[in-house]
Amino acid sequence: MAERLLYPLLFALILGQLQTNALASVSLDGKVVQGGLLAGQAPPGSEVTIDGEPIKVSADGRFLIAFGRDDTASRNLAVTLPDGDQWQRRLRPDEREFDIQHIDGLPDEQVTPPDDVLERIRNEAALARRARERSDERTEWVEGFNWPTIGRITGVYGSQRILNGNPRAPHWGIDIAAPTGTPVKAPAAGIVTLTHDMYFSGLTIFLDHGHGLISSFLHLSEILVEEGQRIEQGELIGKVGATGRATGPHLDWRISLGDVRVDPALLLDWDKNPHADSP
Repeated sequence: MAERLLYPLLFALILGQLQTNALASVSLDGKVVQGGLLAGQAPPGSEVTIDGEPIKVSADGRFLIAFGRDDTASRNLAVTLPDGDQWQRRLRPDEREFDIQHIDGLPDEQVTPPDDVLERIRNEAALARRARERSDERTEWVEGFNWPTIGRITGVYGSQRILNGNPRAPHWGIDIAAPTGTPVKAPAAGIVTLTHDMYFSGLTIFLDHGHGLISSFLHLSEILVEEGQRIEQGELIGKVGATGRATGPHLDWRISLGDVRVDPALLLDWDKNPHADSP
């Protein structure tokens, strides 16, 4: 009689421990903050949703979540495990203060592009949108990000200028000042999805790290890669310049997940850039 009672109890304890271990195997790495990027790991075969909408999960259970500059609302992250159990967490990004500059009295030509380049700007914006639509299961962001070049930080994510009372788009990356011709290396492995000479950003490279996570490198003096090329972390891809609408040589490095712009500064080891102050 005692043995018949003991076996179901042991089975329930073992099953409970297995379920607890499975739930504990869901992990998040990164900062829940405006401009932040979270890398998640769940058991293979799990399904992941944000506010009920499914997001991409790789075969080994990895996924990404991004928070935009102005995100303030809580979001519900739900992971359905292969056995049907569910892991949930509410994610509310911490708010940040961004530098806002008001500049008045500028000539109109310095605020609004001339009519003869508006079609070019629209076409280039469409090229960038199409490049950001790619999303596959590669997870080359797993190894983390290195500095693409070393130098003084002259521009930060989220800052914004209001010119003659008209708000401009926020700055979406970090500006790293360096002499023209300074090497620019891939901060993480990826596939080149766009190389183009653009009106605003000059010589530009898009590097896709998988899951729709894309690095873009702006104002280059040279592009040393081709579209479709596979690039390893640390490989030379271009050189610092001042092409496009730039006031001096620097690299403007940006990262987006789909249409959400995230802050590259949050992904870096600041001790590895002796010319930069930690944010």
